[in-house]
Amino acid sequence: MSALRALRRRRRELQVAVMLLTRLPAGRLSGDAPALREARWAFPLVGALVGLIGWAVFAGALAAGGSGLLAALLCLTITVLVTGALHFDGLADFADGIGGGRDRAHTLEIMRDSRIGSYGVMALILASGLWTAALADLEGTAGPLLFVVIGALSRGVMSALQESLPPARADGMGHLAAGRSRAGRGALLVAVLLSVLVAGLAGLAVVAVCAGVALALGAIARRRLGGVTGDVLGAAQLISEVAAWVVLAVLLPG
Repeated sequence: MSALRALRRRRRELQVAVMLLTRLPAGRLSGDAPALREARWAFPLVGALVGLIGWAVFAGALAAGGSGLLAALLCLTITVLVTGALHFDGLADFADGIGGGRDRAHTLEIMRDSRIGSYGVMALILASGLWTAALADLEGTAGPLLFVVIGALSRGVMSALQESLPPARADGMGHLAAGRSRAGRGALLVAVLLSVLVAGLAGLAVVAVCAGVALALGAIARRRLGGVTGDVLGAAQLISEVAAWVVLAVLLPG
């Protein structure tokens, strides 16, 4: 019975992760929902699912005779729809705050403002443009494994930042998901190992890119904010995903 209860608990945590990171139907949760920290282990799994959906649209568009550019734009579109533009919103708020904030309090205030500024607009344009251009260049190379690996590891960056930094606020997503998670660390390690095993040097390159983004954004968040917020996590996910596609477009033949 204890194993069955544990399995049910994990299923509920997976539901929470799907509800948080996507707009996909995940059913209803009866009783008290698991804490976000407890659901962190499922972030890479949900990212792999989002990546697989993106690949299906990308490959379908190519199979139907569409160009690499059109397929990449459709992949970006379905990713935005499936995730509810969650990470794009985080990137815009993060860019506005870091770009325009005078100090910690002012930066956090800007990031909480729902309006978008010039830094946020440019960040979204650059992220969307780089993603589309890189994926279009990989028209003949980007198979399902790369989509799954990048989707999983870019969500793993969020988990890594939550493991290593405190929340910057006493409320919000960063606070709700605060705390260390043994299951989260284990899932991230499994995602890294599997990525290298199934995708070889390309998987290793994605691991290196995601680690670099985590270190860089973690340092910025610590210095400017004192920790992480939901916007920091969203920005980290999207930046690592875009950066991974750009690096692969440079390294791999199209």
